[in-house]
Amino acid sequence: MSDKQIEGYARALFEIAQAEDVADRVSDELFRFARTVDGSSDLRSALTDPGQIAEAKSRIVAELLDSKAHPVTVRLVSLLVETGRARDLGRIVDRFIATASEHGQAAVAEVRVAAPISEEQRNRLAEVLSASKGRPVDVKVIVDPSVLGGVVTTIGDEVIDGSVKRRLDQLRASLLAG
Repeated sequence: MSDKQIEGYARALFEIAQAEDVADRVSDELFRFARTVDGSSDLRSALTDPGQIAEAKSRIVAELLDSKAHPVTVRLVSLLVETGRARDLGRIVDRFIATASEHGQAAVAEVRVAAPISEEQRNRLAEVLSASKGRPVDVKVIVDPSVLGGVVTTIGDEVIDGSVKRRLDQLRASLLAG
């Protein structure tokens, strides 16, 4: 799918979420769902299989999201899956988040942690990042066990790697060099 089509889908989804006054929540839920799909080859295959009928794909989405996500999120994901856009879900969601960020004038921080963090920790992290950036920062948390501990934060092109994995890699490199 072209960048222009990705932009069109993302903008349309954002306008729907904004009209329903749930853009922030939908943004978080879409982000988490897209990362889940990216991380599961079985789920990705089930949602992108051209031999699978649209209704079956929508049932998969409903089973995964119904009790956990806002109905607007479920409808938007189902729409993308039913129209054969599941393969581009990650790109559409990334553009959706960028559009939401531009609209709210907030930066988006992708934060990778080894284990889930509390809402209080997430809010504190958002406060610290907002203060350092001089504007609001919307924190999107990804649980990534490979981080081992600490936090890896990406805001735009900037990466702040405070992970245990990085520190271990640095220690290993210095031991091998010395």
